[in-house]
Amino acid sequence: MGVVGGAWDWLANGANWAGENGVWHRLGEHVYVSGVALAVACAIALPVGLYLGHLGRGGTLAVNVSNVGRAVPVFAVLALFMVSPLRNAGYLPTVAALVLFAVPPLLTNAYVGMREVDRSVVEAARGMGMSGGQLFWRVELPLARGLVMTGLRSGAVQVIATATIAAMVGQGGLGRIITAGFNTYNTPQVVAGALLVAALALLVEGVLVAADRLLPRTGAAHR
Repeated sequence: MGVVGGAWDWLANGANWAGENGVWHRLGEHVYVSGVALAVACAIALPVGLYLGHLGRGGTLAVNVSNVGRAVPVFAVLALFMVSPLRNAGYLPTVAALVLFAVPPLLTNAYVGMREVDRSVVEAARGMGMSGGQLFWRVELPLARGLVMTGLRSGAVQVIATATIAAMVGQGGLGRIITAGFNTYNTPQVVAGALLVAALALLVEGVLVAADRLLPRTGAAHR
């Protein structure tokens, strides 16, 4: 029996899904940590990126933040948090590290999305007497939505995949299934854990794609 077959058998065993070390519990931890980190990153990055894009300023800031965020290893940041006073703050170190990792794609895409809005449409809206706020909400944001959602999907997938490192510092999530498999030389369990993480990331991306398609395209730009 191959490794993939062994991983399938591991997933098909109901005993591996129950209890505090089971799949359901670890999945809940993973979703919680990833969801909180993504929500905080959105709350930080989207307003800043959209506002700077609306003003047409801060492009260098957006690019530099993106480059720095991609250059810094997430595990190194998490390790620093774990030797700081935050180490006894539950999932806070993991969430903080994931937020730093998720901000760059969200910030960059929000800024670029706003700056790539057709300037002729913006000027036409201004000529109709729209205020800055009306221009932002009714013209620029609807037209920038595609790139903003692309950044959100990218950030979500990266956070879900990277949240597995929490297990390396003794915290929860699906990474605990993988590390437990490594510790017991159980290759099928390692593969099963990796498949669960990949499936969760694909599921979340699919949900975000569907949500983007189903939500109405509001605003003057789509009338």
